[in-house]
Amino acid sequence: MARSIVAVLALLWCLAGRALAHGDHSKLPEGDAITKDPIDSILWIHMILMMVTFGLIFPTGMVLGITRSRWHVPVQIVGTIIAFLAYFMGHMHKGRQFSKNIHVSFANSLMLMLIVQIALGIYLKLHLSRGIHGRIRKYFVVGHGVVGKMMPIVSWIQMLFGGITALGFCREDHLGQCLAHFIMGSAFIAYGILLTILLLVGQYWLRRTGRSQEFFDSVVIAVWGCINTFTEHRWGSPWAHNDLQHTSMGIIWWCAGLLGIWLSRKRNGRPKRNLIPGIVILLTGYAMSSHPQHLPLSTMVHTIFGYTLMAAGATRIVEISFILKDRSTLSVDGTDPNSFQYLTPFLLYASGFLFMGATEEQMELLSNAGVSHVSYILILYSIAFLLFLFVNVLLHIYAVHAWPETAKYDGHSRSMSRSHRTHGRTDSSFPSDSEHMGANGHARGQSQNQHVRDAEEFELEGLIGDSDKEDDSPIDPPTNTRAKDLETGP
Repeated sequence: MARSIVAVLALLWCLAGRALAHGDHSKLPEGDAITKDPIDSILWIHMILMMVTFGLIFPTGMVLGITRSRWHVPVQIVGTIIAFLAYFMGHMHKGRQFSKNIHVSFANSLMLMLIVQIALGIYLKLHLSRGIHGRIRKYFVVGHGVVGKMMPIVSWIQMLFGGITALGFCREDHLGQCLAHFIMGSAFIAYGILLTILLLVGQYWLRRTGRSQEFFDSVVIAVWGCINTFTEHRWGSPWAHNDLQHTSMGIIWWCAGLLGIWLSRKRNGRPKRNLIPGIVILLTGYAMSSHPQHLPLSTMVHTIFGYTLMAAGATRIVEISFILKDRSTLSVDGTDPNSFQYLTPFLLYASGFLFMGATEEQMELLSNAGVSHVSYILILYSIAFLLFLFVNVLLHIYAVHAWPETAKYDGHSRSMSRSHRTHGRTDSSFPSDSEHMGANGHARGQSQNQHVRDAEEFELEGLIGDSDKEDDSPIDPPTNTRAKDLETGP
């Protein structure tokens, strides 16, 4: 398999001479970033293949690699072949031409990163463990994992650069506001992805840290607030209205962030939930919803962005206060979160796409094309739905491989639960050890009894509340038969 990969790479590299010959910018008018020619079919195929490869195939392969699935190598091989073909197609296209840009420069770094990852994978696949290989192998394992996990982030940046380059945006006076929109929009999406990970598979890690979720949120908010306070205004020049608004937002972020850090621990040092990050998100949405704009379309998009962000903050507050009631989670292993808990991360995804899609040049282009704000906002929400779906699929793949017992459906246990509810019991009312007989008189299996005891302990654990025996102590990941997280139960 390793030889076949090398052969394919050698074949693709033979095309490099022709690909690198691309770069004739003689058609470009003086001072323009792009020509007025349409995008040809080769360039469209390049963009589609690159989005499929770096946006879908490689992230899926990364998750399969984390779970040590046998499909990891085949998926990554397919992605590598498509990526190299699309790379050369991007240099051989006709039609619209571009001036020197960051997308082309960053593409070389991305492909070099991909080659390094392939080399590390081939070395590990050879299973060399004697002599010096036995001493350095662990470093190659770490390097392969780090590069693989960085790939989705770097790929996201490159895809943004590609879209910006294709339209000739974000140059000269537009660079500052363009950076602000894309960096902050990406930050909201990243925040939503992290919340999704913590909701579905990250509670065990979070508890091992001995910190509450709001501690990490507040640290990031405080740091980002300090950066915004001193970078949104060009010091020494007159203050503009937007400068004052952005700087004041930076100030409230670091002030609230410091408070959130302080409130994230109880008097005895145990983790404690708080509402400060949710309040900061809500206030940020309020400020952005009334941000002055030059075009009516831009005003409406910014308004909906602000309302969406306010909704994300409000749902976060409701979740902590009324759904979780200050507990870290309802479902320790992420198998059964409350449906309301999905709202906050999804609204953050939508907020990020709305903010990235609201730059001055984008708004001017859409306004001149006669696109209404309703159609545009619905399209951005649709993209947010798709990304949220893809992240949930990847986390499902990881969870099923990491904890296969949590993916097994126990129909008999469910039917017994429904039987108890019809006799006046709630979902959390489980029979005691003396009642471990089914309605048909047969004794339950050992695994079913274990699930019952686990559920009883988890229920009682939630009722303990703020006592010293609450479920916030560091724990180990679950085993296939019993979650060690429940060891603090009675």
